[in-house]
Amino acid sequence: MKPFTRADRVGQLIQQTLSEILFKHISDPRLKMVTITGVDMSPDLRLARIYFTVSGGKSSRDKALQGFKKALGYLKRSLGQQLDLRYMPELKFFYDESFDYGEHIDKVLNTLSEK
Repeated sequence: MKPFTRADRVGQLIQQTLSEILFKHISDPRLKMVTITGVDMSPDLRLARIYFTVSGGKSSRDKALQGFKKALGYLKRSLGQQLDLRYMPELKFFYDESFDYGEHIDKVLNTLSEK
């Protein structure tokens, strides 16, 4: 069994903390329905790729990305205060398309089962 790397542990900690910050402290309506689905850290812990999902289609996705862009400074500062890291990683936000793909596969399977 492969042990978790430090980057994996830091990524999980960032995911939990960021989810809590979004739930408790962010009042931007563009970010209210956002769910953080994962965080991939670079091996040197300088870059965090944060994956999220939001219901409502492409317009909600674009609005959420704008909300993250606007709240980036606050999110980074809040994470820095709660995490004990030497360097606060750069945060990059990406829409997690795996849920959309899973929904597509589910529709295809339902269509096949009807035939």
